[in-house]
Amino acid sequence: VTLVVALQVAFVVSKAIGEEQQQIQTAQRRGGWEPEPEHHVEEEHHHVEEDHHHHEPKGYWKKKLIWKPDWQKIWKPASKQIWKPAWKKIYKPEWHPIQVPAWKEIQVPDWKKIWKPVWKPIQVPAWKEIQVPDWKKIWKPVWVPIKVPAWKEIQVPAWKKVWKPVWKEIQVPAWKEIQVPAWKKIWVPELVKQWDGNTHRMIYGGKKVIWKPVWKKIWKPAKKQIWVPDKKLEWKEEWKQIWKPEKKQIWVDDKKLVWKEAWKQIWRTEKKQIWIPDKKLVWKEAWKQVWRTEKKQIWVQDKKLVWKEAWKKIWVPAWKKIWVPAWKKIWKPVWIHEWVLIQELIHRQNITQQKQLPQPQQQQLPAAAKPNQPEPNWGRSQGSSVSQRQGWQFPLQ
Repeated sequence: VTLVVALQVAFVVSKAIGEEQQQIQTAQRRGGWEPEPEHHVEEEHHHVEEDHHHHEPKGYWKKKLIWKPDWQKIWKPASKQIWKPAWKKIYKPEWHPIQVPAWKEIQVPDWKKIWKPVWKPIQVPAWKEIQVPDWKKIWKPVWVPIKVPAWKEIQVPAWKKVWKPVWKEIQVPAWKEIQVPAWKKIWVPELVKQWDGNTHRMIYGGKKVIWKPVWKKIWKPAKKQIWVPDKKLEWKEEWKQIWKPEKKQIWVDDKKLVWKEAWKQIWRTEKKQIWIPDKKLVWKEAWKQVWRTEKKQIWVQDKKLVWKEAWKKIWVPAWKKIWVPAWKKIWKPVWIHEWVLIQELIHRQNITQQKQLPQPQQQQLPAAAKPNQPEPNWGRSQGSSVSQRQGWQFPLQ
């Protein structure tokens, strides 16, 4: 890539040097110089006028190749964290069926001697309660009507002073908008004949417009005080009849409890001996078949926990190579126009011819024995004057 760029730049520079020589020959034949580019026509005319007035040295516009920095979007590698599947060895518990010995309770028949209760009928004495008539003296309550004093609430008339609101009609002042006549001065255009001041004759066909004041009757708004009816709230004294409560003594009917002697027939409880049937509990010997509990060895199903090897899928972090956008600083060749004096151009040609003369060959040193050469300054600001005199240069990639 560097070789291709160097060949292209050499071709552009050789073409530019040929154009410079043609421009110099044309300028020598004419005795001056006229710029060729169209977009500098106004500036060149301005310089030509200044040459006529100020007699500045003659020159021409030269195309110059410079390197201009620019930013190019590129893609650079980067690492991105991702998760990839992996297998992890684990131990998983499992239950295995096994047979274990156990004792089972069983029932076997057997005979047991027991005492069985039996009820035997018998006669036992008992006391029975019976009811016999009898008389009893009692006191019986009797209600006797009586009169007792009491207070009764009654309503008696009375007079109460109250204040009653009354609306009273009044007249209040107010402003009313009315229209009153007035005179306004206006100006009306009017055509009048025009007279000559020297000859005192009317100018032929001459009329002029003058503004004549006229008074016009108009109506303008004004305010007039009037009286409008309104209402005013006043409090008026008034007597109102009311009823107030009072107490009055009266006699009311009531009852009084009095105890009165009386005889009442009752039934008295007495006891009488009688014989009643009953049962007596007697224990009788008997044999009963029972089931005796015994233990028998059996084999029962059980489970045993065993750890079995297994594989589990997990996710582990990993790095993936991706391409991310970035900006790279590059140098682009740009053609500009530079004003070059004829004397300076002749001086440059002499320097170029001297450089093209054959020089004595030097012994070529190996790469390790070559002296350290200064790195060329490609298109920097501090070496811009040197690059203009020595020709073109291209930046490193």
